[in-house]
Formats: sequence, C-alpha cells, structure tokens
Amino acid sequence: MAELDLVATVRVTPTAPFHFDGTLFKPDHFPSPDTTWEPGTRWQTMLWKGDALGLVIMDEGEPDHPALRVDIYATRPLDDESVDSLVAELRYRLNLDFDPDDFYLRFSRDPVLGPVLERWRGLRPAHTGSLYEYLMIGIVLQNTTVRRSIQMLRALLEAHGELLQFDGQRLWCFWPPGGLTSVSDDELRALKVGYRAKSIKRIDDAFAAEQVNEFQLRHCDGNEQRKALLALYGVGPATVVYVLTDVYHQWNALDHISPWEQKIYSRILFDTDPDDPVPVEQLLARIAQWVPYRALAVHYLWEDLWWQHTNTPLPWLTTLIRS
Repeated sequence: MAELDLVATVRVTPTAPFHFDGTLFKPDHFPSPDTTWEPGTRWQTMLWKGDALGLVIMDEGEPDHPALRVDIYATRPLDDESVDSLVAELRYRLNLDFDPDDFYLRFSRDPVLGPVLERWRGLRPAHTGSLYEYLMIGIVLQNTTVRRSIQMLRALLEAHGELLQFDGQRLWCFWPPGGLTSVSDDELRALKVGYRAKSIKRIDDAFAAEQVNEFQLRHCDGNEQRKALLALYGVGPATVVYVLTDVYHQWNALDHISPWEQKIYSRILFDTDPDDPVPVEQLLARIAQWVPYRALAVHYLWEDLWWQHTNTPLPWLTTLIRS
C-alpha cells in the first residue's frame, strides 16, 4: 500500500449552473473501490502521467456560483505542468465547461423532462476515469448481477492495481492501459471473471498496441468514435452509447436500447409494467423528440430515477436490479 501526501491544492470554476452531487455521484453506477463519496465531497484515485494519485474534490460554491477545491495527493511533489495538465483533464472528464443553456431553453416546458431539469439544474454527465477504465468496468458489468460485478472488479484491482491511502481513505488505483500484456487469459480466469477474461485481455492488448487512443478520439466526430469503439473486442452497441455520452460528451448518441433499459424506459416514459415493456421502436420515437440532445435528456431522466431510488427504494426497480 502506498501512503500519499498532500502535494497541491487547486481551485476550479465550472460553468454555471453546476450541480455538484448530481455530477460527481451517479447512484446508478455500481460501487467501485477506486472512489467514494459523501454529499459535497468525492474521493477518487487517478493514474495520470505515470503517477498514482489521490484526489479529494470538494464543493465550495453554489449552483449559480460554482467553485471546486481539489486536493491532490501523491508520493512525490508534482511540478506546475503536471498539475495544470491534471486540472485540464479533470475539466474535460467532469464536463466542467458544459453550457446547458440551449438544452434547457428547448425542453424546460417538456411535460416529462421539464420537471426533472428543474430538480437537477446544473447536472451533467461525467466520468472521472479514463476510457480504458470505463471499458474495463463495462466488461465486468456484462450479463451478471451488481454484486458479482463488484467482486470481479475488486479481484482485478487487488491483483493488478495499487492500493492508495490518502485523506483517511484506502482506495484502489487502476493499472495502466497495456498493463496486462504479460498476464495470460488463464491468470485472468483464475480471478473468476469467466468468459470476460478474453475481452479484458483483447482490449488491453489493443491499448498496448495503440490501436485506440482516447485523446485522439476526442478530436473525431461521433461516427468515427463509434466505429473505433465497436472495433474493440467485446464492446457492443449498449456500451458504445454509454461511452459516447459519459466519456466523449456526444449528447445525441442514443440509438440503441438494451432489454434491461427497455423495461425501465417503458416505466418512466409510458408508466407501463416493466414485465410488459413498450417496443424499442416506440421508445426511440419518444426519445427522438429530444433531438439533438437524446442522450443528455435520457441521462437526466435516468439519474433522477436512481436518486429517487437511493432516497426511497422503488420496489419495481429493486426487482429489476436483482433479476
């Protein structure tokens, strides 16, 4: 275990409005041992330019006058260039420069979406991890329960990640992309990840061979990003929708609905029984009314639902989660 020291504190100003907890904590994401949260504060590990860092991101503002404080923990002092590049990366990953005005103006009167926009004014999609980490999490989420996904990710981190201690927390930091080149499929299977071992290995190999570059893809359009992601072994259309929204900020990138999502969207958009869901084509037609912000609109509805469930469990959603 590496013990980290506080090496820098920076203050960052997002665009207004900004909803700290709605952006920094997504209750629909399964608990990952690289992060923890309480209202107004998020602790996060981050591998950046070869350094395993601990970050404490704190809310020091209000929605119309947002301000963040970021305490950076490391094993060694960081130079100004490293700190500046880290802050720039956080601005991108956390969507701190997002301008929601057009989205709000278009849909504030929408009977379904409008009340949610009012409740979560300033919320934005965000992901603190890298593209590689997002894909690894996506793999362990495939075709299993949340409990099983948690077990698999922890096993992977304990075998190949690094445990960090900072600010009273002990959290795991991911291994670097390409860090599994010397690890065999059998060694991965020994961690009880099942058939996912092949996907984990193939994606890691693709990053090691620079077949995909997270930062170069930021300068590509949505179609190019989609093509590059679908070329990766084990990455399907559902995962691509999540990546394009959370990682690459493509607000209209929703053209696929998985069977599990179909049940939930049927309930929140048409108030129908999840066991008798609305056809996907009908759901996509309803969501198309939010062009050019289909993915962003659904993100708001999805997060609103999961915050409701976090505060007061919804029996129908509990049943779906356990199924």
